[in-house]
Amino acid sequence: MSEILTMDMINEARERLKGVAQVTGLSMAHSVNDAAHCKVYQKMENLQRTGSFKLRGAYNKVASLTDEERERGVIAASAGNHAQGVALAAQAYGTTSTICMPAHAPLSKVAATKSYGADIVLKGDFFDDAEEEARRLEKEQGLTFIHPYDDPLVMAGQGTIACEILEQLPETDVIVVPIGGGGLISGISVAAKNIKPQIRVIGVQTENIPSMRESRRNGKRTTVSGPASIADGIMVKTPGRNTFDIVQKYVDDIVTVDESEIAQAILMLLEQVKTVAEGAGACPTAALINGKISGISNKHVVSLISGGNIDINRMTRIIDNGLIKAQRKVFFDTVLPDQPGTLNKLLAIVSETGANILNVNHERSRRDIELGYIIVSLELETEDAKHVESLRQKLRENNYEVHVK
Repeated sequence: MSEILTMDMINEARERLKGVAQVTGLSMAHSVNDAAHCKVYQKMENLQRTGSFKLRGAYNKVASLTDEERERGVIAASAGNHAQGVALAAQAYGTTSTICMPAHAPLSKVAATKSYGADIVLKGDFFDDAEEEARRLEKEQGLTFIHPYDDPLVMAGQGTIACEILEQLPETDVIVVPIGGGGLISGISVAAKNIKPQIRVIGVQTENIPSMRESRRNGKRTTVSGPASIADGIMVKTPGRNTFDIVQKYVDDIVTVDESEIAQAILMLLEQVKTVAEGAGACPTAALINGKISGISNKHVVSLISGGNIDINRMTRIIDNGLIKAQRKVFFDTVLPDQPGTLNKLLAIVSETGANILNVNHERSRRDIELGYIIVSLELETEDAKHVESLRQKLRENNYEVHVK
């Protein structure tokens, strides 16, 4: 098996993590089953201590340091979840921790990391910028660097998740895992393939920064730049050296999901599965409900909810995007004669279809509107895509030309 990461290392990590990391639950998600046409079980690492799987790898690494390495103090770069794991482990071992995070890291993750006694340094827009600063401080202050993914001991800690999954559900056929730098899927794939060689391990990345997928396609580590994502935990522009080698050998496929699909999955998990997932943690569900993974019909599939540390300040926008993706909220424009009663007639027809009118706006001053007409914009709450189509058909029957946004 892999020379970088072995099953013995993963078993040793399980021993170190006893009494520290929880054995998180595995729960069937019936609503996801229906959308994905397979038996989906959610591995609830969002309920892990610190709200994320990252505790496992971070604690395993800090626990494996020499006394001299710990006494120097530890430093890490993180979008937020690794930060909390390192800070908690450092606190447990009585050493100091410094965490470099992107400047726009969710405030909830920054606050949680501070609560474990860490000193926070905010730098740059992406994880890679924070890592560069952490490396600078490592050399300047003589600190011990704890890598968030490209370290075999960190990967070994994450691999303990696969051991739990296959003890909880031995018939598992597929494990679906989010990918950023690749530490989580590396640990899981090595453990899973050791225990059950025929199992498939599928990775999911955000379309905004699909660095591991592109690296696989190119046969070498590739840096990918792109816009920010609500899946902030996996916004890594360049995969790790060790993780890339392991992913090439053990991971069966990598798929991507876009921002609206991630938002849709967050909403579904919140509303129907009754669990909170952050953007990265919702990516496997997003891939499943949007048909991104082939060959899983009627299979036993475990979808990893890797974390639940979502910024509440972003929640309203994310839910709104999810509603739009599911066509439970729509916006449309239509042009009406500027005459008394025309708006009332339109709103009456909309109400008859069962759509809930959230907002109405009409204007006369746009240059593209002929004199004597107004443009009306409606924001509506609807049931689903079928309801939206029924609404559009009803409006066409009444001679309204509708532009759906």
